[in-house]
This record gives sequence, C-alpha cells and structure tokens, in this order.
Amino acid sequence: MMTRESMPYDVVIVGGGVAGLAAAIRLKQVNDALEVCILEKGSEIGAHILSGAVMDPKALDELLLDWRDDDCPMAQVPVTDNWHWTLTAGRKYSLPHLAMPPFMSNEGNYTGSLGSLCRWLAEKAEGLGVEIFPGFPAVEVLYNDDGSVKGVATGDMGVAADGSHKGDYQPGMELHGKYTLFAEGARGSLTKQLKAKFDLEADCEPQTYGLGMKELWDIDPARHVPGRVIHTQGWPLSENDAWGGGFLYHQANGQVALGFVVALDYANPYLFPFEEFQRWKQHPEIRGILEGGKRVTYGARAINEGGWQSVPKLTFPGGALIGCAAGFVNVPRIKGSHTAMKSGMLAAESVAAAIAAERANDEVVDYETTLRGSWIADELKLVKNAEPALARFGGALGTIIAGADMWMRTLKIGLPVTMKHHRDCDQLQRADLFKPIEYPRPDGEISFDRLSSVFLSNTNHEEDQPCHLQLRDPEVPLKINLPVFAGPAARYCPAGVYEYAGVEEGEPSFVINAQNCVHCKTCDIKDPTQNINWVPPEGGGGPNYPNM
Repeated sequence: MMTRESMPYDVVIVGGGVAGLAAAIRLKQVNDALEVCILEKGSEIGAHILSGAVMDPKALDELLLDWRDDDCPMAQVPVTDNWHWTLTAGRKYSLPHLAMPPFMSNEGNYTGSLGSLCRWLAEKAEGLGVEIFPGFPAVEVLYNDDGSVKGVATGDMGVAADGSHKGDYQPGMELHGKYTLFAEGARGSLTKQLKAKFDLEADCEPQTYGLGMKELWDIDPARHVPGRVIHTQGWPLSENDAWGGGFLYHQANGQVALGFVVALDYANPYLFPFEEFQRWKQHPEIRGILEGGKRVTYGARAINEGGWQSVPKLTFPGGALIGCAAGFVNVPRIKGSHTAMKSGMLAAESVAAAIAAERANDEVVDYETTLRGSWIADELKLVKNAEPALARFGGALGTIIAGADMWMRTLKIGLPVTMKHHRDCDQLQRADLFKPIEYPRPDGEISFDRLSSVFLSNTNHEEDQPCHLQLRDPEVPLKINLPVFAGPAARYCPAGVYEYAGVEEGEPSFVINAQNCVHCKTCDIKDPTQNINWVPPEGGGGPNYPNM
C-alpha cells in the first residue's frame, strides 16, 4: 500500500471561490510570512464558479481598495437600471422602487462574471505568495490525536470504477495546517462531516436551498442595455404552488446572463425545475429580449437560502467555516459574494492572530464573535424572515409579509419573531396526491433539452472511475422513490444524471449517468429518503465554466 506524502502549511484553505481567495489574500496582507495554500476541485480557478452575478462591492472595497483601477473584470459594467417584475402567464407588473426597502437598491453595484473575478483574485493571491492547487479536491478531513482538525487529504488519482489501481495511479496528498478553513460552497461534502462531528447545527435552523440554473446569451445589440438588471417572480412556478424567480442581467460584450432559481422545498414530485426554467424563457417579456440571440453556455448550482437563523456554529478546534459553506446568502437581495468574502477576511484575521500568539489547532472563537457583530449579521438579520414567509404563505401573500417585515426591521421596529425552517427533502409529498405536469417540448431557439445544455457546460469526467454519487441503499430508488414519489431524481436533477429505465416494459432500473454531473448537489439535498451522498469525483472533473 502506497503511503501519502504530506505538506505542512500555516493555513490550508479548501475551495477557490471568493471566500477562500479573500481569506488567502487577507492572511498575506496581515502577515506575508504565513504559508498559505488553496485546494480547488475544479480544473482551474473559476471552472466550478456560477453566480448571476450582481455584486455589492462592499467587501472588495475593504480587501483591495484600488480594484476598480486594476483591470478587475467586475468593474466593467456598473448597474445602471434596476427592475423587479411580477409575471403572470402573459403579462408583467413592475414593482415600484419606492415599495422596496432602500437596501434592495442595486445602485453602486456591478454585474459580471464571478468566475472571472475569482481568476483575477487568484492572480492577486499568487502574487502575494499563496500556493493554489487546482484539480485537487479535498476528500478527507484529517484529525490530530486530541480531535482537532489537522488538515485534509486530496483524492487518489487513477482509480478504476471497480476500485482497482490503473497504471497512472497516484495516492492523494495530505496537507497539514495549523488551521484549515473550509470554503467548499453550498452543501460541501467535508462541511457536512464537520457539522456532524462537532454538532455545529445544534442551535440553528436547518439550511434550506434553491436550485439556480443559468445561461449566457449573445443577444441582438439593439436589445442590449449595459448595466440593466431585471428580477422576476410569480409565473410559471406560481401555477404549481412553488416559489423562486428569474434574473436577467445585461453584462459586457453584448451578453446577458439569465437564470432561474427554484426553491427546493416544493411539494409536488412532478415539478421539473429545468423545464420551469425553459417555460420562463418563453414569457413574452423574456423571449422578446432573447429572440435572434444565441445561447453560449449553461450551468447549475445549489444556493443557500436559510439566512441568518440557519448559520451554524462557525468554529471548531483547528478550523472554521467560511462563505457558502456556512451560508451567508442574502436571499431577497440575491447576493452572497460580498458576505462570503467578508467572512473569509474575518476568519483570516482571527487565524493570523492565533498563529502569531502560537495557538496552533486552537478554536478561533473570536472569529465567530466578530462575525456575529459585523455588517454581515446586520444585513442578514434585516431579511431573516423573508424566505420562511414565502415558504409558508406562498409567493403572493408571502411577498407582502416578507416586505412588511423587512420594512419594519429597516425602521427598527421589526416583528419580535424569527420564523423557522424545514429540511427541503422532508417537503416532497407522495405522487398520488398530484397530477403529472405536462411540459412543452423545447423549440431549439429559446428553450432546450437537458443534454444539449450539459454539453454547453463543458462537463467532463473520467468515465472509468468510482461513481461519486453514492447510494446508501441501492434498493431505495426502486422500492421507495419510484412507487411513492414517482422517481423525482429524474426531474430534480438539472443535468439528466438520473433516469428510470425500463419502467414501461415492467423491468425498471435506476441509472446514474455520473459523467453528466455539474456538481450542483441538488440530489444530495432534495432526495426524499436522503439516500444519495455527493462526494467529489477525481480531480478536475465536472463543469468547466469559462465566465459564469
């Protein structure tokens, strides 16, 4: 058996998104002698990054004050025009800006590619001496004898589907740190383990999620308005007692970024999030922007929606959670990059101080204290009842209640209540309580099928490798999920990974097309029996987003 080599660092960061990169940069700003590394499971920094994105520059201003004058790609397109529409099947109704709390304004924000921002931040981090290892997913948390986190191990390379070692087999590496920061994003595989081991969710509400699907389009220049931001709610999800909404951002180079988010607490197992996205694009107002254009790329990812009451305990001996691993998304604002970055910066400052005080593998409790007294907390407390209000009362009434609560909190007279959450997987109901939903066939111009969409995500996995979508019980899909819930995995996955073959012939089988996986982790979240466990595949596998 080959032994794993190890590499020592002061700080190991798991995840090369904005939180991890901001943490690395801040660590070097505080003490340039610190040895810092970042592990990124994507083939390169930004390959797995997907967001709208309209970014509040607040945290970036604190991290790198001159970023606007330093060729930062996010500085190209400031928001110039902001709309919020409520859609019905054939019409739109604009929500007046005066009806919305001031913090919902996008004035001073920027729209662009979060993946491109990450690549730019990575250059800044490497310029400061941070070592970045793309294509190396962390698959195991390592512990010291006293139970504190020691670091992480990367996955073995060159393992065949049957578990045997291929000719190019290489064992994973161990990366040891005085502290390890976990910035895996929403529903991280190691974060799940840490939450269980250290009971980090004992005093918070369950995290809830949305499935976000996104496309980039080149559109007719006559229809392009740089800096225009449009958000929608209502149709088509309102027809199926689900909620979520769409976005359409006019970005650089004549492109629009558009997408659709479906809250994963929906009850109807026949709901098909990807098809709801395709329906939304056929709305006259949306189609009118896209007609004559060309779709460039596609992707999907899960989004934290639980808000402040779902933020877990952030620290444990030897490490901490930062960014979307902890869940700092402001759902009404549809923003989380600035809060993710700020959390990474605060963690970095606490860790750097602990190392300076020669407190290796300690618990940096001051990070938690500082964050819970920061503007992250101030911002998220204002909107903490928005998501649960929509989940409990539906889109129309829920919007009114959420809006009233946000206004009252803005005026310092908020309702003295924090609404509770539920696990998304527990909300799916039996199929016999619903009728199947008939979705229109794609027209190949505005709406498309899943497989052609996955092709545009540049997703690739080595086929001869262990399946990274693990079934805890291989009999559950056919014994429970198919007869009770009509096989929801075939619909909730936005990449066509799961299918039930042979059903009409009376010989059903559950097929996992793992090579299609875009790493959104919806299956890990929404499966009603919690039978699917998403783990990282061999390094570099998954989507390769150029500028999402």
